[in-house]
Amino acid sequence: MTVSGHATVTAKPRASVSKRSRQTVDSSRSHGENSRTHAALRGVVLPVATAESRRLSIAFIASAQLRPMAQQLVMERSAAAYSGVIAYAAGHPGEAAAAAELAVGHAYMLDHRYTEAEDEFRQANLHGAALDDYADYLEAQAAVQGNRAQDAIPLLDHFADRHPGSLFDASAPILLANAYLVAGDAAGALRVLQPLQNGSIGNQVDFRFVLAKAYQVSGNAEQAAALYRGIYLGDPLSPEAKGAKTQMAAMNIPLSAAERKRHADAMFNATQYTEAEEEYRALQKGGNDLSQSDRDALDIYAAVCDLRLKKLSRDDVEHLPVTGDDSAALKMYLQSELARNMGNTDEHDALVQQLMDHYPQSRWLEEALYSGGNMYLIHQDAAKATEEYVALVQHFPRSTYAPSSHWHAAWGSYRLRRYPDAARLMDEQIMDYPAGTEIPGALYWRGRLYEDVEQNFSQALNYYNTLNATYVNSYYAILARQRIAVIGQRPAVPPAPALASVRAVENPELTDVLPENDPHLIKARLLANAALNEYIRPEIQLSETSGQWGAFAEAEIYESFGENSRALQAMKRSKIPFFALPVNEVPMAYWKLVFPRPYWQQLESDSRANGLDPFLVAALIRQESEFNPDAVSRMNAYGLMQLLPSVGKSLAKKDGEPNFTTSELLDPSTNLRLGTQDLRKSIDRYNGQLEYALAAYNAGDSPVHQWMSTNNYRDIAEWVESIPYTETRKYVQGILRNRELYREVYAVH
Repeated sequence: MTVSGHATVTAKPRASVSKRSRQTVDSSRSHGENSRTHAALRGVVLPVATAESRRLSIAFIASAQLRPMAQQLVMERSAAAYSGVIAYAAGHPGEAAAAAELAVGHAYMLDHRYTEAEDEFRQANLHGAALDDYADYLEAQAAVQGNRAQDAIPLLDHFADRHPGSLFDASAPILLANAYLVAGDAAGALRVLQPLQNGSIGNQVDFRFVLAKAYQVSGNAEQAAALYRGIYLGDPLSPEAKGAKTQMAAMNIPLSAAERKRHADAMFNATQYTEAEEEYRALQKGGNDLSQSDRDALDIYAAVCDLRLKKLSRDDVEHLPVTGDDSAALKMYLQSELARNMGNTDEHDALVQQLMDHYPQSRWLEEALYSGGNMYLIHQDAAKATEEYVALVQHFPRSTYAPSSHWHAAWGSYRLRRYPDAARLMDEQIMDYPAGTEIPGALYWRGRLYEDVEQNFSQALNYYNTLNATYVNSYYAILARQRIAVIGQRPAVPPAPALASVRAVENPELTDVLPENDPHLIKARLLANAALNEYIRPEIQLSETSGQWGAFAEAEIYESFGENSRALQAMKRSKIPFFALPVNEVPMAYWKLVFPRPYWQQLESDSRANGLDPFLVAALIRQESEFNPDAVSRMNAYGLMQLLPSVGKSLAKKDGEPNFTTSELLDPSTNLRLGTQDLRKSIDRYNGQLEYALAAYNAGDSPVHQWMSTNNYRDIAEWVESIPYTETRKYVQGILRNRELYREVYAVH
């Protein structure tokens, strides 16, 4: 969705986890216990120091000052950045030099300077031993890519014997086989690969692609074709799929029209519309084995790609062929979408009705109903939106759109004050889609119906308490605790049947006691010194116990260099269910990485100067830029608080800075000073109503005024729930939730 003035960084959805026994949460419990002692009681076995761990530790300490220069080299790869790291290598002996040479070699690889990269990796191997598996593998990789395969073969032969437990043990045979192929030795490649065909790496797409090439070069066209065809059809989104198609064409092995259509459909479903359109068009213009009806259908399939790519006109649709199969439904869908885009709702509705009458099971009816529901949601026509969403769920109960459509229907019924329908649909949501992201909202608003409409306060408490127990740190749990405080004590009643479907989460038993002697952890820290960032997490994951501490270790590595946004991203990637676990059940060190406070002194000072809660500002920055001061959004918003240049210049001018430049917004101090002023002005424009101001910060003032104009909301929570832009609704809820967690983590009440 296009937003006005600000960019939002959204958290990834968490994975489902299994049920835990806790059913209630005492949110008042102190989280001040010593988390290290708490973690130690969980049975964490700390490894003892070994010769390997000591060697790695020495290398890590020796290269401790390298990271800033190496990171700059990765980012810029300028002559000055290369010179700085090369000079560091020359000025430091042993392992420090080796780490620097790995950093330089890595940068050369990014610049496709393979000969120079190979030389640097070779020097790293000579100067140090701590990362010799990386030096060997990366040198071999550079040699293969630089067409010097004979240099790579001795480095990769028996790689796992020389480097047992290396991150590259599984991929070394594949690279070795590639080296043999580049050297013109297909038999050598087959000797490497065939014994591994039924092993753990045999199903990897890169393994199968290299094996296919080996068969192809050795003259076994049948085996090669079978593997290529399997990749092209079974792994259509992989980088190898294009190569498989190219190789089959070179071998004069045709793909059937059905196979090519299947591949194009897969690309379409993956939103790769340009590639899908190219395939549809190529098929349409292809051989004479296609019937006219097939060609007509392909013409229409290509048109839907044009629609997604925003280059389809009404005239284009009018000239599409008339067919009598499902492609006719697709053409009708295209017409309905164009009518929607032009604001012609009557025409849109008539076309959707025709789809429903003539093609009740077509995928394109499913798409049209979801699109229509979303259109009426944006138009704030709850009755029409609900009608479309209900029809979708009825016709396509297993659709990927069904959970969100069902929830929109439930909420639409609530907004229309059809409370019995809303109550039924919300309980259905909880029972039928228990793993969905809509469950916290369904629990809260069903509780509100029990409380406000049915006057069944005891059952309302059951819903609120279940929500508080299962999604304790969610936006809705905050609202639920407010309602619990209002209702007070009530006689207990048996929970409603729907509550039996609510899935609690399992405590993941995390620890912040890191196994300091674990070789993989130390190696990850050493890799960070060399700015080999892409290998840090995979290296940590090689440790058998990393499930208990790996995400924390990765984030701590970045945080130790002041790279707060990378640390935060590492914690988000971990899929730890932070919003379902009480603060005191996760070590406090984790929370401080998930909710960091960089630039705190300046942030707090500027916030106080503008009458703002510093934790609100921190929550907003976390949502906007993840504390990356150099962030520039696709909307051209800059810095920590994502300010537009025009906003920054206007505020700076009022502060007596007529010569202000946009680049100054990348300075954290300047961005915080101006950003807090801008947020204060936004809150004042809405008479202190924070939810309105936050929505405007994300979506702009015009949509917010439009949403406010309905003016039939029972409270501000209902207004927030009714925001039709999903991004903006989640943005407002996320900031309010994160503000409360900041307060909890830093013990401010």
